Amino acid sequence: MALHVPKAPGFAQMLKDGAKHYSGLEEAVFRNIQACKELAQTTRTAYGPNGMNKMVINQLEKLFVTNDAATILRELEVQHPAAKMIVMASHMQEQEVGDGTNFVLVFAGALLDLAEELLRMGLSVSEVIEGYEKACRHALEILPDLVCSSAKNLRDAEEVASLLQTSVMSKQYGSEIFLSKLIAEACVSIFPESGHFNVDNIRVCKILGSGVCASSVLHGMVFKRETEGDVTSVKDAKIAVYSCPFDGMTTETKGTVLIKNAEELMNFSKGEENLMEVQVKAIADAGANIVVTGGKVADMALHYANKYNLMVIRLNSKWDLRRLCKTVGGTALPRMTVPTPEEMGHCDSVFLSEVGDTQVVVFKHEKEDGAIATVVVRGSTDNLMDDVERAVDDGVNTFKVLTRDKRLLPGAGATEIELAKQITSYGETCPGLEQYAIKKFAEAFEALPRALAENSGVKANEVISKLYAEHQEGNKNMGFDIEGEGAAVKDVLESGILDTYLGKYWGIKLATNAAITVLRVDQIIMAKPAGGPKGPKLQGHWDKDNWQDEPETF
Repeated sequence: MALHVPKAPGFAQMLKDGAKHYSGLEEAVFRNIQACKELAQTTRTAYGPNGMNKMVINQLEKLFVTNDAATILRELEVQHPAAKMIVMASHMQEQEVGDGTNFVLVFAGALLDLAEELLRMGLSVSEVIEGYEKACRHALEILPDLVCSSAKNLRDAEEVASLLQTSVMSKQYGSEIFLSKLIAEACVSIFPESGHFNVDNIRVCKILGSGVCASSVLHGMVFKRETEGDVTSVKDAKIAVYSCPFDGMTTETKGTVLIKNAEELMNFSKGEENLMEVQVKAIADAGANIVVTGGKVADMALHYANKYNLMVIRLNSKWDLRRLCKTVGGTALPRMTVPTPEEMGHCDSVFLSEVGDTQVVVFKHEKEDGAIATVVVRGSTDNLMDDVERAVDDGVNTFKVLTRDKRLLPGAGATEIELAKQITSYGETCPGLEQYAIKKFAEAFEALPRALAENSGVKANEVISKLYAEHQEGNKNMGFDIEGEGAAVKDVLESGILDTYLGKYWGIKLATNAAITVLRVDQIIMAKPAGGPKGPKLQGHWDKDNWQDEPETF
């Protein structure tokens, strides 16, 4: 019988073999802080208009070239449990506001970095957390006093475009004026009277070729498909939408047909043809002149559709089908039945067009108050168009935030420096040990203008001292001037660099919560991973003639 080897005394005795555990400040807290700092450092260089792009290749070998923190994190698949908490906070920011994910990461990283200094000085974790919580509450109380303006009329495309410029600028620096006008036009055209704006109603269609400045907005929908039949253009369209294939009905039960001679065979196929013709004719007689189907189109059905002058369009995606129904006001029918006038959709014009060398079908509403608008994005490469699409998404989300709260804060680091100044003076008035944590919380705000300056290649210390000097004189709206020579500052309200109030509010709240959650952890216990069956290893590259060859290193 094998000899029983006793385990080492202590915590390891209770766990299975292979389990790991880390505890105490050195092993758990500082390790977690280090992981979060690394993550924040990665995305920090992508902050602001002059942020650098990251090239991320995900597990499916799809390439992303972007400075959008939300996309970078989504594709990175972070494994470290503490870093995951920071990632979750930025995902929450993405869902809540749709922009400002990098703000959360940089700010949370700075908070943890400064917390590490405090802990090494000898403060206890609970004192740091208490100080951070007090400072966060105070910051959110001051925030409404820093509001410098608010959106007056969200139905004025010119005004909306100027408000969207800041969020578009951080993704597409250089073409922000053109893009924000496009987004504003799209948003204003579908903004309902009720004031409930749905982000999903702005679609993006990416078509390769030309340049970003050839992009345009259409009221209606654009699909990168060709029409199935001969008819390529219909004015004042009545649309029948089917979620089933445009084909003859198949019976539920299986049957065997015994055909004795050629005549019976002719009659059999003729019966099928007649049935198909009757169905298509009935659809045409109901007043429909376009059929949109979610499945395949049979040759026979297409022949009769051409005969009765029906335009046939096939959409593979059921989501596209639903959105189309929403745009044209139709109902998707599950079977090939004749549509009633209520079930049919209506559209001013539907036509096949060519953009670049791509065939597209356009459902166009002449009136401005359509339910859906489409931004047609042009660009020289797929990566560029993906990045423009992300900029459009951010712009649309900013519009959505403005419909909920019209208040605006000064951008370009002005809000952060003002908060830092006021929280520092608040820290002076606190008697306990948490005053150190409150002052460090204020210092963490400096990380954002510092990142803006460093990414623009300017000395960050100069910029921050100039900003503090201006704010000390009472100029609350002075921010970092990216376009200026050296460490320049300017009045950001006059320049129109404005951030949404909700974006900042949630950013500060979520980043602080994430940092505190990471600090609260004092022990990490990891069970041994379950050892499931391993898949067969592929030898070499899939395109090799001989599988025994050395695998290529990519």
